[in-house]
Amino acid sequence: MARFLKPLPVGALAAVLIAIGSFGAGATRYRGGVLRELDLEFLAYGHGRSVMDVILTAGVILLVAAWVWLWRTRPSATTTKKAVWAWAAPLALSVPIMSRDVYSYLMQGAMLRDGFDPYSQGAAINPGPYLWEVSHDWRNTTTPYGPLHLGIGKAVTSIVGDNVTAGLIAYRLIALAGFALIAWSVPRLAHYAGGDPAFATWIGVANPVMLLHLVGGMHNEAVMVGLVCLGLYSCLRREWCTPGIVLIACAVSLKATAAFALPFVVWLMVTRRARGTGARQRFVALLVTGTWAVAVTVAVIQAVTWICGSTWGWLAEITGNSKVINPLAGPTLAAELITPLVQLLDDDFHYNEALAATRPIFSILMLVGLVAAWWWFRPKRDGGDSDYAPRLLAGTTAAYAAAFATNAVTLPWYYASILSLTGTFRAPAWVGKLATGASVVVALAFTGSGNHRLYDMWFLAAAAITAVVAVTSVFEDPAKTPSPARDE
Repeated sequence: MARFLKPLPVGALAAVLIAIGSFGAGATRYRGGVLRELDLEFLAYGHGRSVMDVILTAGVILLVAAWVWLWRTRPSATTTKKAVWAWAAPLALSVPIMSRDVYSYLMQGAMLRDGFDPYSQGAAINPGPYLWEVSHDWRNTTTPYGPLHLGIGKAVTSIVGDNVTAGLIAYRLIALAGFALIAWSVPRLAHYAGGDPAFATWIGVANPVMLLHLVGGMHNEAVMVGLVCLGLYSCLRREWCTPGIVLIACAVSLKATAAFALPFVVWLMVTRRARGTGARQRFVALLVTGTWAVAVTVAVIQAVTWICGSTWGWLAEITGNSKVINPLAGPTLAAELITPLVQLLDDDFHYNEALAATRPIFSILMLVGLVAAWWWFRPKRDGGDSDYAPRLLAGTTAAYAAAFATNAVTLPWYYASILSLTGTFRAPAWVGKLATGASVVVALAFTGSGNHRLYDMWFLAAAAITAVVAVTSVFEDPAKTPSPARDE
């Protein structure tokens, strides 16, 4: 019995509970699905759904506990990798959890397949089995994702037709492929940049946020983050960065936020081409390598656009998604803090007025933050590749953090870009602590169906206490704290 009371089997049990509960309390289908086929549909509503929700929630809590417990044992890199796949395997058998986005992915792919333009038309233009499963909030909304996203959806729906179940299986396999790229790249990035591969895998792959939202939720971040991680590793390991830029450009063609990594790749090329030279030569190298990176990126995106039969319409839709309101986004949180204060003086002041003001301000702050991160993490004048590797990874992480803290809309799976790189370099202790505490809160904040508890004060209090306890327990022994999280 004692051998089962260890982090790996406990985490695996947690994942099994989540998978079982997902069939009644996950982002289940509105029409059809496994429970209907088995004549167990009563588990998807009423008291049946409540029972399944308890099972799923218990699984999430247990998974978070197992994750924290795992690092308390100071596992080897091999043990951490085993945990990743022991916990991911049961989730691979779940229905979509914590989001209905995968149904929109299928719908948008079917639209392109059927001759519609997802950049100018909403899902409602193309009625059918996929439309029935799309969240009502998104049925008249265009997509902000790039041509590769639509190309994948078009390929999947061309193969499976209008079979929703087969489409979900295909997207699960795609998400697992992206997740495997992350799991393969992260420890290697850490090894190359002087981080701790075990810690990097624990915080950036085995993390419940990564497992729940990339494997369970099947978000396209899995492929995007996987391509970025692989691209960065290629750039660091190879003399020529072009193959890595191609991989990152493919990620950009899936989701535009992947582009935040490219400026730091440019700095890497400058380091290699103008090491030990004067300011003028370095400036020329910056112009040349920057132009090359942009040219390669544009060429790759154009090729992907042509192959997928899509357009560049996504550029106009990147900032169009403003429906989601939650305090993970800086502008939203600021508006929620400002509104009650202003209402003390003006009863007619409304929340939307505050939000309309904070979003443009935070857009400017995002630009400032991105430029500041790029400049702060520039290479040292006489440094080499190995010297710049940790700065490249730290800069990319900082850029993602600045972007998601100030973006008009931020969702939990966005943090995959940050978490995947957090442990790959030697960071101050507070970085690891913040990432751990935030991961605990975010992992617990979302229900199986995709609703969140971020406006529930009782939950926030309990989650904050849990996060503090988790961070304290993980980092309580400085002598055993891994180098990426040790106070310098």
